[in-house]
Amino acid sequence: MLLTTVLAVGLYARGMTGTAAPTSPVRRVAWFAGVALIYLALQTSLNYYASHMFFVLQLQHFVLHDLGPALLAAATPGATLSRGLPRWARSWLQPIARTFQVPRELLLDPGIATALYVVSQLVWLLPAITFDVMLSNRLFELMSWSTVLGALPFWHLMLDPRPHPPARLRLRQRFIFLYLASLPMTFVSAALAFSQTNWYLVYAVCGRFLPISPVMDQELGGTAMWVPGALLFGGVLFVFLGRKLDQGAVPLTSGLAGTSPGHADPRRGTAAGQA
Repeated sequence: MLLTTVLAVGLYARGMTGTAAPTSPVRRVAWFAGVALIYLALQTSLNYYASHMFFVLQLQHFVLHDLGPALLAAATPGATLSRGLPRWARSWLQPIARTFQVPRELLLDPGIATALYVVSQLVWLLPAITFDVMLSNRLFELMSWSTVLGALPFWHLMLDPRPHPPARLRLRQRFIFLYLASLPMTFVSAALAFSQTNWYLVYAVCGRFLPISPVMDQELGGTAMWVPGALLFGGVLFVFLGRKLDQGAVPLTSGLAGTSPGHADPRRGTAAGQA
């Protein structure tokens, strides 16, 4: 994890320097913040506490599954990382990239990316699977990495700053898939928050570091999954609305002196002449 983080930061920093088209400050902040959050979620004591408290696990998954990948996708780091590679590495990676072109296209299919986003979170909430994961370091690491990697294609599609085309989705399609992804997450988190039945007996084996009841821990976990996720989805929704307003905005010069773009062109004549 440390080597991966250093490599990601080093390549991005190298790609930022000495380029004709510098990376914007907002994207730089998004990239470094996303990398830092994922590193902190996996390599600090939060990882230990997540294995001994259900609500801490859900806070960790919010970082790994939503906030961290969303920031990485918003940074659109592909071009910058590519510039950071040495020339020999670029030529060596080109045939490998062509080999993985078909799987990449498959992962970036909107339906598959949305399903993968939902499954990579909810599958680990099944009580039987959670019981085995909490008692195995390898399965716990698999769960953590799968939540990150499973969410990246979805957030890439949602936060692609380019218009359609070349972006894969129009704005109205992004609205639809964001809504479809939010529905199962909302239902499951609400069920956890309001249930009075203890679904996760494994914490009786692992132990809890806070003296609260299992049901209270579960309620807090559902809330930790529900509220921050809803806030993030709401923020992305406002980003979509802002882009929609930008696309529908009328240029300021078209309204000067009460004229329209057609009136401003003398070759097209006046409104009366056009009529």
